[in-house]
Amino acid sequence: MKKKPTPQESNDFEDAFIREIDEDLKNEKLKRLWDKYGLFIILFVTLSVFTAVSFESIKAWKDKKNQEISDTFAYALQLQNQGKFDDAHKVLSSLIEKDNSIYADIAQMQSANIYLQQNKTDDAIKVLENIAKQENFNPQMKDVALLKLASFKLENAPAEEIRTMLQPLVSQQNAFANNAKEILAMLAIREKDLTLAKSLYQEISISPQASETMRNRALNMLNIL
Repeated sequence: MKKKPTPQESNDFEDAFIREIDEDLKNEKLKRLWDKYGLFIILFVTLSVFTAVSFESIKAWKDKKNQEISDTFAYALQLQNQGKFDDAHKVLSSLIEKDNSIYADIAQMQSANIYLQQNKTDDAIKVLENIAKQENFNPQMKDVALLKLASFKLENAPAEEIRTMLQPLVSQQNAFANNAKEILAMLAIREKDLTLAKSLYQEISISPQASETMRNRALNMLNIL
């Protein structure tokens, strides 16, 4: 006589049957999804892999390129330290021509520094004037170039030319605003406008952005004036 299943066994059987039906339905859904979207899934996976590989390849290429540029710049500095100024200029010029990153901007600034070390002020001024005209030049480095250019021209250049050069630094109240004011104060002394000079030195002396050395220098000038 066949044994009648217990309630528990019946429940287990029903659960197993339901699970089997669920699996069949899931498989059928997956099959329909694959039939409908299989090509897109393949393309997506392929594109994802290609993108990842491309990104790593580009990153490796950029890292290698940056290392080469850095080595080239270091070689130029080495030549400068050895007193081989013409060779240093050639290396820096090649870097400026071939590269459009911040290294090219640094190379231009360094070229001006080498000219100054050679006491070729006119050549240094030409480089700095060229930097001042470049719209895409690194902003902070361009400000430094303007300050250097203004200081070199302070003795003989027209006052309006120097004011026009430095006014953006003063009006923007950037990190070099007090340096620009100090040069403008010296310009005011040159132009015998002591009232303006005192006003500029007073601003520097109380500026929280000015270094202690700069504030003391401004106070000393105020005492002299």
